[in-house]
Amino acid sequence: MNEIEITIKHCKPAELIPYAHNARRHSGEQIAQLMDSIAEFGFTNPVLTDGGRGVIAGHGRLIAAQRLGLETVPVIELAHLSENQKRAYILADNRLAELAGWDDDLLREELLHLRQDDPDLLGLVGFAQAELDALFANDVSEAAFPDLPDGDKSPFQQMTFIVHEAQAPTVHDALARAKRDQTEAPGENKNSNGNALYRICAAYLAR
Repeated sequence: MNEIEITIKHCKPAELIPYAHNARRHSGEQIAQLMDSIAEFGFTNPVLTDGGRGVIAGHGRLIAAQRLGLETVPVIELAHLSENQKRAYILADNRLAELAGWDDDLLREELLHLRQDDPDLLGLVGFAQAELDALFANDVSEAAFPDLPDGDKSPFQQMTFIVHEAQAPTVHDALARAKRDQTEAPGENKNSNGNALYRICAAYLAR
C-alpha cells in the first residue's frame, strides 16, 4: 500500500459537486442533527473529494454546511482513486460504519454522565428518545440477588417498584449518582442498585 500525503484544503460549499449516484439518503431530521452538531462542535470531519471537486464522502455534512451558511468547509482530495475505487469507497464509507457495534454498559455510562452533567449535549449524540429510554431502563436490570448456596436468599429482601415514565429519569439519575458514591453501606450486598437505593434513602432520612 502506497503512502498518501493528506492535505486539508478549504473550499466554498457551492463549489463542491455531490455524487449523482450516491445511494445513501439523508433525511431532513438527520440534516438537522448534523447542523446542530456542527454548530456545537465545529466542522470536524472533512469532506472527501475526487480531486475535481466531486464529493466522495460527506454529502450530509455538506448539505448541513450549506444550510448553516458556512463560507468554507475543510476538504481532503483523493485524486489518486480510480473511478471504480471511488464508487467502492462511497459505498464502503457509509456501510462499514454501520457494521460497528456498541458496548452497551459503556454507552449507558457515557449517556448517563451527559444527562447528569450537561443534558443539552445529550440531544446532539444522535440517539432517539426511545433508544435512550431503553438504554436507561436497562441500567437497573441487574440480578436481584448475589449467588448464594441452596437458593437461600436470607438475609436479602427483594423489593419491586413501579414508577411512571415521567419519574423514571430522576430515579435512573439518582441511582447512577449513588453508585458512584464511595461510602459504604451496611451488610454485604453485592447488588449495586440495592446499595445505591440504600444511600439515597439514608440521605433522605438524614435531612
